Amino acid sequence: MSGNKTLHKASKAKNDDFYTQISDIERETKHYKQHFKNKIIFCNCDDPEYSNFWRHFHIAFCVFGLKKLVSTHFVYKDLFKAGDTYKMEYVGKDSISDGNFMTGIKTPLKENGDFRSNECIDILKEADVVVTNPPFSLFREYVAQLIEYKKKFLIIGSKNAVSYKEIFKLIKDNKIWLGHGFANGNAYFKVANPRDYASGVYDEKSGLVKFRNISWFTNLDHKGRHEEILLWRKYEAEKYPKYDNYDAIEVGKVADIPMDYDGIMGVPITFLDQYNPEQFEILGCAASAGYNKDIVGIEKISSFKDARPLIKGKNTYVRIFIRRKDKFEK
Repeated sequence: MSGNKTLHKASKAKNDDFYTQISDIERETKHYKQHFKNKIIFCNCDDPEYSNFWRHFHIAFCVFGLKKLVSTHFVYKDLFKAGDTYKMEYVGKDSISDGNFMTGIKTPLKENGDFRSNECIDILKEADVVVTNPPFSLFREYVAQLIEYKKKFLIIGSKNAVSYKEIFKLIKDNKIWLGHGFANGNAYFKVANPRDYASGVYDEKSGLVKFRNISWFTNLDHKGRHEEILLWRKYEAEKYPKYDNYDAIEVGKVADIPMDYDGIMGVPITFLDQYNPEQFEILGCAASAGYNKDIVGIEKISSFKDARPLIKGKNTYVRIFIRRKDKFEK
C-alpha cells in the first residue's frame, strides 16, 4: 500500500493522530512573521503537553512578537470526564521561553476540547490566526468553520482535499491557497498508534511516518505565491492533445505548460504548489460529477456523463483547468 493510500485509509478510519515535526513547523512559519506580530495565535487541535505547534510558538513568542498563544487540550468523548480538559494561555516574558513549555495560565474546560464545542468556538472568536494540524477526516468541516468566523489560518491537510468541491471553490476564488510546503515534498509525522505501513513509509527507529501528499493550506499571503512559473516549452498540437469532453488541452506536468498558448489547459493538482494568481486564472476542476457545471469557457461537456477529463476514452486523473492572465508575444 502506498503512503497516500495509507493516509486515505487512516482518514476514513478517523485515526487522525499524526504529530507534526517542529522542524517542519519552523520551516513554514518563518514565511509569515509579519502576519503574527501582535496577534493571538490559537492552536485548537493541539495538546499543550505534546504539541510541537505549542512548543514552537512558546519558544518563538518574542521572535514573532505575539500578543498571546492559546491551545486547548482535547479528550475523546468516550474517555472524557469533567475536569480532564483545559485551555492553556501564554502571554510571554521579557526573553525567549525558558524551556518550560507548560508555563502559562491553565483554565479547566467544561466540554471535551473539540474544536466544534461552544467553548472552543468562543476562544476562536477572540483569536487572530489559527495554526495547527487538524484531523484529516474533518478537514472540510474544519475549514468551513474558519471561513465562517473569518479567521486567518495556516493549517496542514492532505493535498487530496484540493479536489473537494468545498475546498476547491475557495482555492478558485483565491480565498485560500497552498503554503510553501514541506522539504523535498516529504512530510514526517509521529504516530500515536503505529501499525502496518508499506516499506519506506514507517521508520521504526525514528517512529516517523512519511507522506508525500501533504500540504500547508493558508489565507496568509506569502512571497512564494507571487513568483512566476518559468515557461519555456513551445506549443505543438501533437504534443498537447485535446480532451474528448472538454475544450482544453492536456498538460501532464507543470514544467510542460507552453509559453505560447493562451487557451484553456488541464494541469495536475501539483500546479497549485506554484500557482501565481497574477500569472494564471483557475477556471475549474475536472474530478467527478458536479465540477463541470461551474467551469467558465468549457463548451464540450453537455453530451458526456463522465466528468473526468478523457483522452480517447481514457481517464487522465484530476485536472485543474487554467488560462494565462499575462500576455506573451505571438
